[in-house]
Amino acid sequence: MKLVFATNNPHKLKELQQILGGQIQLLSLADINCNEEIPETKETLEGNAAEKSFFIYNKYGYNCFADDTGLEIEALNGAPGVYSARYAGEEKDAVANMKKVLDQLKEIKNRKARFRTVISLVIDGREEQFEGVVDGDILTAKQGEEGFGYDPIFQPEGCSQSFAEMDAQQKNNISHRGRAVQKLANYLKTLNSDL
Repeated sequence: MKLVFATNNPHKLKELQQILGGQIQLLSLADINCNEEIPETKETLEGNAAEKSFFIYNKYGYNCFADDTGLEIEALNGAPGVYSARYAGEEKDAVANMKKVLDQLKEIKNRKARFRTVISLVIDGREEQFEGVVDGDILTAKQGEEGFGYDPIFQPEGCSQSFAEMDAQQKNNISHRGRAVQKLANYLKTLNSDL
């Protein structure tokens, strides 16, 4: 089975190919010659993920999935949420985004937060969505060098390390994206066994 993963991030692509195994051949946007900016204009993670997957399906004719992820901080009423990537501006600067969050939480005791990933899968024009959530806390300073985005300031519940202090395997086992992808993988396996 061939599926397009609507991402330009080679790390994400590799991570997902490992989780999905050999049954699914993942194609990147480059593989289908999609070099345009895919719209993300919705106000929710669910809306953005669906917008991206339907854009590829409708324009390029491939079965496809796309994800959208947000960091939701309790004391900030769920912000940055759907605006996580561009929280400190359109440049999508991870360091600036983390600094903004740490500055906003400086005087705040409640540091509860969660990462949430929503995957939209479109096969033959029908959509299924899968969600993965991991609860945790925002640290008071960056810790670790691995990962990307907000990983250095997010410590998952029950862990003594930030996501950025874990290796890829450890993170994939408990991360929001890992959990959503596992649901996607289980669903695709049931489809494959029906073929």
